[in-house]
Amino acid sequence: MLSRRLQPLVFLLLISFLSLSVFAQYDPIKDFCRRHGHQSAVVDNRLYIDGGLVNWKPFTSSSSNYTNPFLIFSDLSTETKDMPTLHANLSKNATVPSVMGGKLWEDSVNKRLYLYGGETYQAPPTNFLLYAYDILKDKWDSFGPPTGTAAIIPTSFGAGVSIAARGEAYYYGGFHNNGSVPGWTGPPRASNRLIKYDMDSNAWSNVTGPDDVRRAEGEMVFLPVGDAGMLVYFGGSQDLYGNGTLTPEPLDTIFLYDLANSKWYAQKATGRIPESRRRFCGGATWAQDQSSYNIYIYGGSGFPPSTAGFDDIYVLTIPSFQWIRGPYPKDSNVTGPFPKNMMSCNVVNNAQMVIIGGSNSNATGYECDVDTVGGQHNMNLGEENPENAIWARYQPKLTTYAVPTFIMSAVGGRNTGGARVLTPSGGFNAPDLSVLMTRKAVISTRTPTRDVSPATSSPAPTGEGEPAPPLSPGAIAGIAVGGAVVLIALLAGCCCFIRYRQKHYKGPRQPNQAIPPHGWGPSGPLTPASPAVTQISYAHTVPTQPQSPVMLPSVPVYPPAELGANDNSHYRTARTSPASMAAKHDSSPWGTHASTPQTLEPPTPASGPYPARSPSYTERDPRDVQPGAPYWSTTPPQVQQPQFRPTQDAQGGNAWLGVQQTWHRPGSSH
Repeated sequence: MLSRRLQPLVFLLLISFLSLSVFAQYDPIKDFCRRHGHQSAVVDNRLYIDGGLVNWKPFTSSSSNYTNPFLIFSDLSTETKDMPTLHANLSKNATVPSVMGGKLWEDSVNKRLYLYGGETYQAPPTNFLLYAYDILKDKWDSFGPPTGTAAIIPTSFGAGVSIAARGEAYYYGGFHNNGSVPGWTGPPRASNRLIKYDMDSNAWSNVTGPDDVRRAEGEMVFLPVGDAGMLVYFGGSQDLYGNGTLTPEPLDTIFLYDLANSKWYAQKATGRIPESRRRFCGGATWAQDQSSYNIYIYGGSGFPPSTAGFDDIYVLTIPSFQWIRGPYPKDSNVTGPFPKNMMSCNVVNNAQMVIIGGSNSNATGYECDVDTVGGQHNMNLGEENPENAIWARYQPKLTTYAVPTFIMSAVGGRNTGGARVLTPSGGFNAPDLSVLMTRKAVISTRTPTRDVSPATSSPAPTGEGEPAPPLSPGAIAGIAVGGAVVLIALLAGCCCFIRYRQKHYKGPRQPNQAIPPHGWGPSGPLTPASPAVTQISYAHTVPTQPQSPVMLPSVPVYPPAELGANDNSHYRTARTSPASMAAKHDSSPWGTHASTPQTLEPPTPASGPYPARSPSYTERDPRDVQPGAPYWSTTPPQVQQPQFRPTQDAQGGNAWLGVQQTWHRPGSSH
């Protein structure tokens, strides 16, 4: 038996080690169940996934949302069970914020990822510093706060895009709220500004938007059209009163920003206009001759009274500015049964678009989002697969885009290009556009400002059964700092114990403080996979007085504790999803090694394999389609938004059920 003098000290030691263990109990691949609100970007055949909210396994009615502190990646050059292979051997310091609704700006020239914007989850935000992940050295650098005369106040759930060839990154709109701006006390307010960042000079600009309307939750892509390229923005919400009361941004208005002339244009779109939506995702590709530029979008959340959202595909084709309903779901009069929002979309080699995660607003159960492939789903943009399916297996070697039949039906031409409809049905709203849309952007080759030779590249991916990479100096420093903190805590506890005993000790002291909660994030029950921004409201008509939504109180959050690269003892056995949810094209856990902490260093000074295919729609020949010819057998009726019944987990994010094709897609367990 321990003496009474030693009991408090032993108890303190146990508390310290238990605290460390609960912070290190989750593996970002093996324990993954669902994610949403994250940031993602592609550089050199790697799709990086950062932050957002996650649900860990096992997932039940009592599960909570947790801030995801990990940076992981999918190897786009390989596939495991027909999806890109995931790895989790990258570093991320606890000092680097883990946010949702932000943007990863990719710089494929200097091999960096810049983390901009976003908001914290139930924790007060800190003053903004621009952090960049060094892909070559597997470490994070701080580039400090924005410099110059421009006022830069980052927002969350805006629309961002990076143009690595120009060394520029942009972010339009988004919310200022108590999760994105330190000390924010009023109602949330959207922005009407376009933020520009120059990667080589670390310079910022605050540019006017297309008008004075404040916007958020839309989508923005880059197209190589015009003299230097254009930004294209559409959808999302409007904050007309500057108080977070939102109205829809109609998708029949497309905003374009000409980079060469720093000028905004607005163009009316026609065709099958999608229903108003927010927090959807999309990506752009184009015909091989650039005669048509095609922007694919998926899903999104709706506006009152139909808030369930969407499980469908639309394409905006430019320069004819036509909206086209995609081939999913097959019944063109309805949306799919499993609407999703807050997922990410990344186009790979112009040919495929990997869609990751999302919150299922029509959920009825607690299944995971195909956890064996990390919630990945693949859209084959040209339907270049034996099944002529848009939801299809991921093909690492598919690097060309073929215009699919349902787009050729609207613009004409062949699957390699030659579009015949090159103007909107009502003409261009601005004469300049009629000229700019005929030009292909010429972008000069950008020279790296640092050494990017392979000799400085980061370690190769670590997979199942492979040895872990050796600890870096940053990791060793992190461990040393962590050990010092624990030692100081123990010494402080001993001193307090001795002083307390001298004055007040009369018997064994009973512990009265709870052990910190599991994982990262505050304790207490939370609605699983609830939408990230709950402090906004929606307006059907102009209110007589602006409504100020109730703000969520800021709650302290426990800092993330990265997992040691060589320590697998804390891994828990992964729970197997129900048989009905077992995906046919999921991969097993690939990277057994989780994040390794690194010490922040100062910023570096600037110094298709398939033969000719049969048409997806047998009534039309894909090789030469006349413009305006429908790819449906008859003209589809007007869309009617279906009404979803309320469920107990109406804001949950579940695995996507049902399947239209053989291969795995959102809404599918196959």
